[in-house]
Amino acid sequence: MGRFLMELGLKGKHVIVTGGGTNIGRAIVHAFAAEGSRISIAELVPSQGEVVAGEVAAMDTGATVNVIPTDVTDPEKVATMIEAAIAEYGPVDVLVNNVGWTVDRLFMEKPRSEWEREVQVNLWGAINCIHAVLPGMIEKQAGAIVCISSDAGRMGEYREAVYSACKAGVIALSKSVARETGRYGLRLNAVCPGLVVPPDEESNSDESMWTQMRDIFIDGVGAEVERNYLFRRMGKASEVANAVVFLASDAASFITGQTLSVSGGYTMM
Repeated sequence: MGRFLMELGLKGKHVIVTGGGTNIGRAIVHAFAAEGSRISIAELVPSQGEVVAGEVAAMDTGATVNVIPTDVTDPEKVATMIEAAIAEYGPVDVLVNNVGWTVDRLFMEKPRSEWEREVQVNLWGAINCIHAVLPGMIEKQAGAIVCISSDAGRMGEYREAVYSACKAGVIALSKSVARETGRYGLRLNAVCPGLVVPPDEESNSDESMWTQMRDIFIDGVGAEVERNYLFRRMGKASEVANAVVFLASDAASFITGQTLSVSGGYTMM
C-alpha cells in the first residue's frame, strides 16, 4: 500500500502576508517559502521585511519575496499594496492578515489613543485588506484568506479588553465574509495563537508592540504564564505558521468559516 502524502499545492502560489517582518509573520513567510510560494510581504517597516526576504533567499527553495511598504490602517495604501503585489506576482491566491498590536494594560488605565490604535490595526486592518483583495479573488473564483485572531478574542483576556474585542471581531468578520463568498469558491478561516514571544535575537522596530512588551516577561513572569498552558510552555511562531499554511492550502479545500486555536490547550472551544 502506497504512502499517503498531503498535497498542499502552494508551490508558485501568490501569498500576501501583512506584517511579515517579525515574530509570527516572519514564521508564516518562512513556512510559505518552504513550499515554494511567491510571497508579498506588506510591511509598515520595510527594512524588517527585507531581512526576512534575505532569509528566504538563503533557504533556496525556489520561493521569491517582494516587500511592499504598507500601513494596513489606511485603505488607500492597502489598495496600492494590492496593486503592487499583483503587478509583481499576478493574481493573489492567499491573503494572511497577520498584523496585530496591543499594549497590556487594565481597561481603566489605558489612554484612548491606545484603544483607537488597537481598533485601527487589529480590526480595520483586516477589514481593509479583505475588502481590497476580494474583487480579484471573486473574479478568478478562487482564494483563501487566513486571519490571525487570538484566544483573547474567544474568551476575553485580562488587561486586553479592547484588543480582545477586536480579535473577536476578526473571527466574526471571517465567518461572515466566508458565508458571502463561498459561492465563488473562496475560503476564510481564523487562527488564534496563544502568547508567542519573539526570541531575544529577533530585532523589532520602534513600531512593534514587542519593543514595549518584551520587558513584561522578566523576573519569573514568563514562567508564571507558561503554567497556564497544558504543555507548560508558550507556543512557537513556527507552530502557528504551520496551521496557517494548512488552512491556506489545497489540503483544507473543504474548510471555511472555522476558528482554530493554536495555544497549547489554553482555551478549548
